[in-house]
Amino acid sequence: MLAVLPLYETESGALELLGGAEVSDYLDLIAVAGHEEEAWAVLLAARAAERARWVLHAVPASSPTVRALPALAATVGLGADVTLEERCPVLGLPSSWETYLASLSGKHRHELTRKIRRFEREAPDGRAVVVRGPEAVAARLGDFLALHRRSRVGKAKFMDERMERFFRAALPALAEHDGVALWFLEAAGAPIASFVCLEWDGTVGLYNSGFAPEAASLSPGLVLLSHLIRDAIARGRARFDFLRGEERYKLEFEPTLEDVFRVTIGRDAAPHPRRHPEGSPA
Repeated sequence: MLAVLPLYETESGALELLGGAEVSDYLDLIAVAGHEEEAWAVLLAARAAERARWVLHAVPASSPTVRALPALAATVGLGADVTLEERCPVLGLPSSWETYLASLSGKHRHELTRKIRRFEREAPDGRAVVVRGPEAVAARLGDFLALHRRSRVGKAKFMDERMERFFRAALPALAEHDGVALWFLEAAGAPIASFVCLEWDGTVGLYNSGFAPEAASLSPGLVLLSHLIRDAIARGRARFDFLRGEERYKLEFEPTLEDVFRVTIGRDAAPHPRRHPEGSPA
């Protein structure tokens, strides 16, 4: 098998990648490395006569799908529209936490260290705890879900019963393959912030979060994030990926913004002027 393109029908005449942009930060053709263009050529030729549009959300800029698909689609009479959809803030990690701190601008370095010291001063019993492994992750998922729902109204609406079932099924399953770490910042014996991290190919990804609103003055999310990044560096990981969204708290860590695209394929998908993956005109 060379490649798999799992699609589902979202509406009449439209197919999207299985996984869904609601819960997946990156989606793409699944192919043997180095054979992506060959796989796309075969798939496009096989479906050239179909009327359905393929809508591929959350495709990373580095993917051959973004680079090669417009030209490949044109060879079989199809159009491919490649549109910037979102950005992911990403840190390339150095060899030490001290080196990372030194790389920050004076303002952000000062604010980060000030908030870490304030937390240590005002919550002397505070600690960061990480949970790995399927049984341990399943046992503490309730703590994460409670913090997630308390964070703000939008998160409570997102984490309905259907989504909770997804989290309770997916995270322990990923943890069986060392793909999940569940982090908590605790103070006075109770969790006040939490992050779900996904790990793959030397990357730590910040998947979801929750915090106790009454502890906001302690900047628990920022403090816990510093632990996550420090741990990723200590374990020799190459990248820390904040995943989709340019929230202010992510930008305080001075990441690089990497583009994520929506790719639409079909007879009604006219070629679209797109941004070059590095952000400069093509």
